[in-house]
Amino acid sequence: SSRILSTLQQRKSEFTSNPANLRSYIDSELTRTFDRDYAARLVLGPHARGASDADIKLFADAMADSLMQRYGSTLLNIQGKPSFRLKGESPLPGNRGVRVSTELVRAGNEPTPVEYWMRNVNGQWKIFDVNIEGISYVQTFRNQFDTPLRQKGIKQVASELHSGSMQAGPAGNGK
Repeated sequence: SSRILSTLQQRKSEFTSNPANLRSYIDSELTRTFDRDYAARLVLGPHARGASDADIKLFADAMADSLMQRYGSTLLNIQGKPSFRLKGESPLPGNRGVRVSTELVRAGNEPTPVEYWMRNVNGQWKIFDVNIEGISYVQTFRNQFDTPLRQKGIKQVASELHSGSMQAGPAGNGK
């Protein structure tokens, strides 16, 4: 996380003038560190039962696109020189992986607790949930998308996320 923030600061002018480069960088980092498909299955919850791997991937990619559209440039506006401080790690129930507890440290601000829930995927640890100040990415989006998924299905919700007519994130409300 500190490496990503450092790169964003170092390349801020490039990324500001060329959002496609920012998107490409964030996408490559997410692909390397984040288990999108597993996270999408968790967000989909019961809607993932019986869904094809292609539909899960479609939804995972649509969520990532929506989050990038909504928050990508915000990452460039983090002030100061933020860093992460490791607090510890603990196993997740059922041997599903580990919870890595950190704090985002920014000058002049209280540290922000950030937990990464990770699992081992073919010998590589990948993040499947991020919990910031006690708020889970997976649970938030599961709640947000439950009704639209029930009413429209995975393909239609993914299509609306891609088009921007529905947004992932606060106030997205599945609309």
